[in-house]
Amino acid sequence: MHGGGVVLPVNGGGGPGPGDGYSSEITFTVVMSCLMAASGGLIFGYDISITGGLTQMQSFLEAFFPDIIEKMNNATQDEYCIFNSQLLTTFVSSLYLAGMLACLVAGHITKRIGRRNSMLIGASLFFVGAVLNCAAVNIAMLVVGRVLLGFAVGFTNQSAPVYLAEIAPARWRGAFTSIFHFFLNIGIFVADLVNYRANTIPVWGWRLSLGVGIIPATVILLGAAFIPDSPNSLVLRGKVEAARASLRRIRGRSADVDVELKDIMQAAEEDRRYEEGAFRRIVRREYRPHLVMAIAIPVFFELTGMIVVTLFTPLLFYTVGFTSQKAILGSIITDVVSLVSIAIAAMAVDRVGRRSLFMVGGGILLACLVAMTWIFGAELGTNGGKAMPRPYAVAVVAVVCLFTAGFGVSWGPLKWIIPSEIYPLEVRSAGQGMSEAISLALTFVQTQSFLNMLCSFKYGTFAYNAGWVVLMTAFIFFFLPETKGVPIESLREVWARHWYWKRFVKPLTPAPEPSAPKVADGPA
Repeated sequence: MHGGGVVLPVNGGGGPGPGDGYSSEITFTVVMSCLMAASGGLIFGYDISITGGLTQMQSFLEAFFPDIIEKMNNATQDEYCIFNSQLLTTFVSSLYLAGMLACLVAGHITKRIGRRNSMLIGASLFFVGAVLNCAAVNIAMLVVGRVLLGFAVGFTNQSAPVYLAEIAPARWRGAFTSIFHFFLNIGIFVADLVNYRANTIPVWGWRLSLGVGIIPATVILLGAAFIPDSPNSLVLRGKVEAARASLRRIRGRSADVDVELKDIMQAAEEDRRYEEGAFRRIVRREYRPHLVMAIAIPVFFELTGMIVVTLFTPLLFYTVGFTSQKAILGSIITDVVSLVSIAIAAMAVDRVGRRSLFMVGGGILLACLVAMTWIFGAELGTNGGKAMPRPYAVAVVAVVCLFTAGFGVSWGPLKWIIPSEIYPLEVRSAGQGMSEAISLALTFVQTQSFLNMLCSFKYGTFAYNAGWVVLMTAFIFFFLPETKGVPIESLREVWARHWYWKRFVKPLTPAPEPSAPKVADGPA
């Protein structure tokens, strides 16, 4: 059936299959390790949202962007174009350009030094960037700080989701991996709370907004030092006995980890069969579905319109007539909606599957974008010269909340779940790095262009995203197989049985029993 996927048995689902013999126990170590790794989402979410509030905060604009203050006080100003400033968008988007560049090298570094150490690098860079931003006295310091934050995001976004997918029990992998997106939204929520308070402080309130980012960076920096590296990463670096010890620590001291370790070692042997790098390998024919998903998932994620809605929600609410303080309050409301919807997705993703959530979310997003196109078109028109009546402004808040809920149960968490679990071990770092680089590159393009698009296209901006939602939902229906419950090193079988991808991916033939390295913890 088109769009269908095969879910293979896990732990005795009616006969022998990949994953039989795996432990599905949720241990204290796996919970704490996942929470600490998912905290990498905090720094990304905090930085996404903190700039949305800053860009319409009086103290910040007076210090760095006085021309926007003049536009806000101009009674004849087009409401769509108040915040259309190239310098302002450069400040916002510089993080994403730096993150894209970092992702391109983070995959190689992560493979060499491990997932945990890569997260430590990201937390360190975020700490330095946050300090520099808080102490900024000119725009140059702001941009340099944002660039460092971008490098931090590149490392944590590349390594944390993969780490989560590798150490989570296969039965609950979707739920554990979605924690990253949940923490990302906690970061967004905290940022809006900080902005709400900082907006009432004249002159230096913006420094509070930027400085609080030091706290989550410190938490991750300290916490990541105490979690084990993933066994998959350790085997890939030739540390088989360390991987065995890591598996026992993660799965429980009494768990039999031999079957899972054997599958990981077989995946690592597949990696050693090739001398070329992972980026050159992923373009080979047998990795065609993985390459397509590495490109399609982040592209479609960005084109839902949610990233720009998240970044510019306070500006969007300000555009429809709310005061600066109420605009930030509106963002806090949408944050609560987002956290609730992500919690629902985490409980549902391993029960109803990934594809069902994609379909439900696609329908909600489409309806909301059509509604926003109609409301903005009917009430602000094409010139943006008239104020939006209060009932319609409240309707915009309601639609944005519903849009956020639809995104929170679908593309939000699934964008992190799917890329982190679908790649074979030998191309996993390259695939995740490519996926995140594309995502951050598109976020850079959108943050550079959204305010100009809103000014130029008016309400047509939302219709543009609605068209993409139709296309991406159809793509998921036909080309993404269901992956719930399948062990991460056994997903090759899912692609090999898909109606379309089976022409590229063949079932993996059993390999001879892999031998351990001569030196227990040395290079294989």
